Formats: sequence, structure tokens, C-alpha cells
Amino acid sequence: MARSPFRFAEGTAVVTGAAGGMGEHVAKLLGERGSDLVLVDRDGDRLDTVAAAIRAKHPGLSVTTETVDLADREAVDALAARILAGHPEIRLLVNNAGVALGGDFARLTLDEFDWVMDVNFRAPVRLTHALLPALTARPGAHVVNVSSLFGLIAPPGQSAYSSSKFAIRGFSEALRAELAQVGASVTTVHPGGIRTGIAASARVGVNIPAEEAERGKKDFEKLLTFPAEKAAELIVDAIEKRRPRLLIGISAKVPDLLARLAPANSIRIFAKIVGASGNAKAAKSARSAGAR
Repeated sequence: MARSPFRFAEGTAVVTGAAGGMGEHVAKLLGERGSDLVLVDRDGDRLDTVAAAIRAKHPGLSVTTETVDLADREAVDALAARILAGHPEIRLLVNNAGVALGGDFARLTLDEFDWVMDVNFRAPVRLTHALLPALTARPGAHVVNVSSLFGLIAPPGQSAYSSSKFAIRGFSEALRAELAQVGASVTTVHPGGIRTGIAASARVGVNIPAEEAERGKKDFEKLLTFPAEKAAELIVDAIEKRRPRLLIGISAKVPDLLARLAPANSIRIFAKIVGASGNAKAAKSARSAGAR
């Protein structure tokens, strides 16, 4: 059944990871479309700068900031309570915040693994669960969950990151089917090599030598070529059209096709394709840094 386009100006949009990258640009585009905003990030100074720019351009909007570490489960629950108390008309939730961790599974600690899962998977699940009554109070709400290229394929060195992104993908697909029954919709976003700071800010396992970690980050940055502002435009367009799934960039579309056609060999084939384009080191160094 065809659904009407999402109406941005009918309530509040919550955007996590809004202090930079895709989240910042999504927030600004939502402001242009008339959404009141709750912007969430752990970088309070940068978040205030983004909020101030939106308020200056759109003085009639309500723009609230929340500085929260999404790895802290109690802080996530408290955040949800504050949002519900101050913004009852929530129409859109964009679970965009994410962290990356590089290193072979055998050399990661379980605390490091859990940190990635807490931010990339458990925080979106907890926030969605808490805000769901408000989102579904009337038909037409929408949820966006940002997965990744590594939610389509799982390269070596990305056990934690891929686990979190495959998990958010599965959660989104189940949630989409459930919310369709109450007139709400879900978009899962799989960005490829988006030009953000996630590779530079990625953690590396404590057991990974510093030289190896730094080399991996630098090489991987060569793959990050798709502009974050363009990715944000595609996300907002997908929200308006209530698209169930969005692949951003050829670096997401090719692996998606390979995973369907040759699931057992998709990683090897993708590495060869990237290598043929002159980025063999970057493909190999996915074991040391994250993709968005």
C-alpha cells in the first residue's frame, strides 16, 4: 500500500551524532524543512555550534541540544526521559551516531567489543524502545537507522563494527514490519565510503601496535570519498519517500550485489575490485579502521 510522503514540519526530529558529518548535515536539512530538533552528540561544543547555526537560519524552530555518551546505558535512558518530557510530538528518530574499532578479534578485549555494540546497536535500540509510544501515538512517524557498508559484508578486522551494523540492520527489518501495522515506517541506511571523521576518530584495539594502527587509518581514509552533505541529502530524500533501504555510494552498492550473488566470496572479490582501482592498501587496511 502506497504511503503519503513524510511531513517534516509536523513535529520534532531527534538526530544522534549531530555534531558533525552526516548527522550535522541531516539536522540542517531537517531544519530547512521545518522540523523542530533535538540534537544529540557527545561533543557538546561542536553540537552547540551546529545548533546555533540552525537557530540563526531558522529562528522559529525549537532546537534543543543533548550532550550524551551513548555508550552509557543509564545516560541513554535518562536522555529518552528528557526527550519525552520536553517534546511529546516526536515524528522522526534518526539513529545516526556511530563509532568504529579496528583490530583482529583475537586481539580485541571484550570491553572494547562491548563499547562498539553499546554505541552502534544497544543505544539505538534503547532510544527507539523508549520513544516508540510517542512515535506511534498517531500514524506517519518514521525511524532511520544508519547501518554501514560493513552491515552488508564483514571484512577481517571488523568483527565488532560489522557485528553492530549487521545487528542494527536486522533490528531495522523486523521493526519495519512491525511498525507498518501502526502506520509508521523505517529506513535502513548503508553508507559506503563517506567523507567524515570516523576513520580518524576510530579506536584501535589496545593490543594493536601503534604503527600498524596509524597506517591502517591513513590508508583507509583513501576510501572515504563520498561527500557527507550529499549523503545527507539522500537520507532526507529517503525519509520523505519512506524508502525502506538506502545504499549510499558505489562502495555500498557493489558489495550489496556481491553479497547476493557470491556470498561466500564477496569479501575476496570486493578486495580485488578495490585493488584494481588503485586502493589495494586501503581495502586491506579495513582491518584497522572503520567505515561509515
